[in-house]
Amino acid sequence: MTPVALYQPDPARGWLPWAWLTPILMILFNAVPVMALDGWMQSQHWSTPRGDPIGLTGLHALLWIGFAPTLAAVLVWVRFVEGRPLASVGLTGPAPLKTFLRGLAVGFGTITLVVGGIWMAGGMQAAGFGQAWRSPVSLLHIGLLLLSFIFQASVEEIIFRGWMLSAVARKANVAVAVLLVSLVFCFLHFSPHQPLRVTLSMFLFSLFACAWALRTGNIWGVMGWHAGWNGLLATGFELPVTGIEAHLPALLVTLRPQGLDALTGGAEGPEGSYLCSVFFVAAIAWILWRTARGAQNFSPTRR
Repeated sequence: MTPVALYQPDPARGWLPWAWLTPILMILFNAVPVMALDGWMQSQHWSTPRGDPIGLTGLHALLWIGFAPTLAAVLVWVRFVEGRPLASVGLTGPAPLKTFLRGLAVGFGTITLVVGGIWMAGGMQAAGFGQAWRSPVSLLHIGLLLLSFIFQASVEEIIFRGWMLSAVARKANVAVAVLLVSLVFCFLHFSPHQPLRVTLSMFLFSLFACAWALRTGNIWGVMGWHAGWNGLLATGFELPVTGIEAHLPALLVTLRPQGLDALTGGAEGPEGSYLCSVFFVAAIAWILWRTARGAQNFSPTRR
């Protein structure tokens, strides 16, 4: 495979980093703001010394303050160093809002499918239904948290499947770009003593998101999917999302894990379950099959 311009064909008018340098830049774009803000976040009692959010306010701070500097750094880099328009990082295509909302709905549906599968396999026990609907304050908090997850998920898609995927593809090829993006995504979501199945799930998460973005030729849909997946997982079932608890009553069903961590996901939440990995493998295979069938032709340099 040869280098290719994803999403938008115009050449970069500035300097495009070498393929091997792009992962290092990605890590720096994420790590530098965290290190700079860590002490201040702790002083506000929004995070622990380990960087975990404290309460709902801390979670909002993590999702906004933790991700905004990285987004700003990447956008400044794209515009003033690489000299590329935002369309070249996947923010292109017709009806972006409609595409995003469709992806949001798919995100709601797919995480419900995964959680429901774990429940039916005996890994969850229901402890209540729709408890959040009894409290208008809880519903307000859930709505605000969904907005926070929309921002966080959109940032991750812009920087990973938008900027990094397109930058590496222009210097190497699509296969190398997908591999590097997924490896860096795993690295930045890695925790000490994390089970291998959790790392595998993160890797497959990124592969799925890359496949979606490549198939559609933009990142609007996968941005919506990522937001819907995280948002409903955090608020719909009283379960952790990537190991983080929202501490809000469930919008849909209060579920309590029971049984082996390999089935329930353990402290990581359903994303750490082997059933989640099975879902991603099946979803990636479905996207590849649809692409091979030519249901929607994808051209990296033509709309």
